[in-house]
Amino acid sequence: LSAGSRPVVLRLAGVFAVDSFGGGFVVQAFIAWWLTRRFGASTGTVAVVFFATGILQTASFLAAARLGRRFGLLRTMVFSHLPSNLLLIAVAFAPGLGAAAGLLLARVVLSQMDVPTRQAYVMALVGPAERTGAAAYTNTARYLTRPAGPALAGAAAAAALGAPFIIAGIIKSGYDLALWAWFRRVRLPEEASS
Repeated sequence: LSAGSRPVVLRLAGVFAVDSFGGGFVVQAFIAWWLTRRFGASTGTVAVVFFATGILQTASFLAAARLGRRFGLLRTMVFSHLPSNLLLIAVAFAPGLGAAAGLLLARVVLSQMDVPTRQAYVMALVGPAERTGAAAYTNTARYLTRPAGPALAGAAAAAALGAPFIIAGIIKSGYDLALWAWFRRVRLPEEASS
């Protein structure tokens, strides 16, 4: 990476690492265990929830492209992801299986818009020759921090069953707020030229 783009990419890698760490608290294995433990959900019910999650995830990716073009990549990332994290916190307080599943599904519709827009944002911030390096830094940061989440989620759930959802939602909301605070005034090269 060039001296000019390195600070920006490292800052992005840092906030992406925070987001990934928070996401590690609520991996699918934990959610499946939690649905079973809290509500007595059957394996079949959990499978249906995850099937619906996969379908909605796909729709979310496709919607992100349209929203990113209309509102901008950063706005789409932050203003879809932040409400999804509030839904994640609400999952901890769901009174029943239907409400929990509904909140999880609503969250997925919003939370996954962050994925393609995040990748496009990183690529738009750097020149073509630096894109592979920028992707390597930002993705490595995400993969380094995520494994700590499940171990800590187990400890948190031992204290309070729904605590991992609350912790994840707070950490991931912090990511959204930091991302917005640090990058809202950064113009992408394509915006600067228009």
